[in-house]
Amino acid sequence: MAIERIEYVMTATRATKPREERRQLHQQLSRTQLLDAAEEIFGQKGFHDTTLKEIADRADFSVGSVYSFFENKEDLYINIWLRRGSEFLPAFEEALVGAADGLDAVARIVSFEVSFLRARPSFSDLYLRSTASLVPTSYEATSEEVTENADRVLGMQADVIRRGQADGSIRLGDPSALSRLLSAMVQAFQSVDSDPSSSHRFAFSLDEFQSVVRAAFISQI
Repeated sequence: MAIERIEYVMTATRATKPREERRQLHQQLSRTQLLDAAEEIFGQKGFHDTTLKEIADRADFSVGSVYSFFENKEDLYINIWLRRGSEFLPAFEEALVGAADGLDAVARIVSFEVSFLRARPSFSDLYLRSTASLVPTSYEATSEEVTENADRVLGMQADVIRRGQADGSIRLGDPSALSRLLSAMVQAFQSVDSDPSSSHRFAFSLDEFQSVVRAAFISQI
């Protein structure tokens, strides 16, 4: 009897595992669907003018279902930034591998950040609604982790600039201030980006922008 019971439990466990995996996959897909819908509407209308009902309708969910995944609108908004931050940070570091010098690393940062935002047009629109690099403005929902991610990006850029100053390829100046300038320049470029997927009407190529960045950061010595 004991052996039969063990076999029964093992069989039941094997049957339960695929169901649990399917349930978890469904939850993950539903969460992603809500984040995508929220990112799109927040990018179009901003945080305060967006309602959970609009997001739920866009994702084909009920408002009650949204609360199964997120505490409130603020939590949903914050998780958009956390999701993109988790994609951005490791890819940022990878983009710098093999840079010839500091100035080349800055060019790689520009190419990576522009490509990252182009590949995520709704997040790009949301990004443009912020007043600082990769972090919501003070009157929108935010969290300590989102702020830490933004500070980490600025810090990594400052480290690149500091190394470029040491190797003689980047102009002198406060690396932290120059890092913020670089982020502001990328944000400004997004508003005039000529990429076909962009909704912005001005035309200014990435090559032209890279020339502007190079002129701003190249060593004057």
